[in-house]
Amino acid sequence: MAVRIGVEEEFHVLDIESGQLVPRAGAVLGRLCLRPDFTTELQRSAVEWNSRVHASLDSLHADLVKARLRLDAAASGLGLAVVAAGTVPLARVTPGDATPDPRYRHMADAYRQVSDEHLVCSAQVHVDVTDRDTAVRIMCAVSPWLPPLLALSASSPFWLGTDTGYASWRAMLWQRWPTSGPAGCFAGADAYDATVTGLVRSGVISDPGMVYYDVRPSDHQRTLELRICDACPRAETVVLVAGLFRALVEDARARLEEPAGRGVHCDGRHEWLRAADWRAARAGLEGELVHPETRLAEPAAAVLRDMLRRLRPSLEAAGDWDAVRVLMDEALARGSAAHRLRGVVEREGLLAGVATLVAETRGERRPRPSSTAARRPGPALMAVHRTGTAAEASALAGGVKPSTARAVPAPPAPLWHGP
Repeated sequence: MAVRIGVEEEFHVLDIESGQLVPRAGAVLGRLCLRPDFTTELQRSAVEWNSRVHASLDSLHADLVKARLRLDAAASGLGLAVVAAGTVPLARVTPGDATPDPRYRHMADAYRQVSDEHLVCSAQVHVDVTDRDTAVRIMCAVSPWLPPLLALSASSPFWLGTDTGYASWRAMLWQRWPTSGPAGCFAGADAYDATVTGLVRSGVISDPGMVYYDVRPSDHQRTLELRICDACPRAETVVLVAGLFRALVEDARARLEEPAGRGVHCDGRHEWLRAADWRAARAGLEGELVHPETRLAEPAAAVLRDMLRRLRPSLEAAGDWDAVRVLMDEALARGSAAHRLRGVVEREGLLAGVATLVAETRGERRPRPSSTAARRPGPALMAVHRTGTAAEASALAGGVKPSTARAVPAPPAPLWHGP
């Protein structure tokens, strides 16, 4: 049986008329009848969703789609929309918009503008690992291959109405937190936990949940968590990243089990990983990445295809090879979400870009509007909510499965929740 996986997704809450980010996550959550799989985030403009635990990519995809429809239905009933992307094109920084929770209030007071400007959303993937020592040792082995996953997910070229020139500006904002970025190497769980304890004692962070490394072991479950990625407008991108990360973890585990760990080589120097993170954030799928093996610049597509070849045995063992290969081909053909979004904005304006993100988050293919209509605040976004699967979304929001929806057996209850 394949190793189990789970996903955490974060969503921006937008006003449907203006396309602007708004601090109304609480209202959306109120319409979800206190469902435990939806919860708050640091900013009141974001909602987090925690998936169930899955063995197959198919069931994970069905879970993602159903949750997005349910969330969209809750938001649209309030004149709002939700978007899965690293950042949204239209937003304002408003100090004091932190969620009224003691932990989040402390973060807002302690980190000030870093917290105020944390108008970002990410997608996180959890993979089951047998024990914490193994999870910590796997961190080192998988870290070189994480920047290509950031490139796959890159969806945040715009910040406060401006094109940043980056595919993932979220990654740049994220690096300002004191414990973000590559994790480095640890001999085992004791060494890792001692480091985290030291960070808490220093007062730099308030709790272990504030360790924001690109990858980290869960502090309450036997999982390894991927944290480098932007939230992804298309659910299929999340599934692709999840399949690749599960394969990376299993590939590393197998290499660690070789005699004397001969399958894993680390020179203890991870300075280049931060540079590789930067390159992936800048380039997305449209430029060059740092190849994890040669540490030289190579086209993103070449790096990702090398990853696919390397991981084929693990993907086949999990039954994921065919799905991941097809999803990878599609991702490389489409380009990054950042590239697609930038193209829409160049042709039709920022509001059309927002409408595209809303449509992709819902799983729709938005008809291309005229450039004049796209620049009018109300109609462009309203049109998204009049098309596609609105009836299905409404039924799902009320907990009623529409007759046209594919039946999905209920998996076990959620295990993973964000910090």
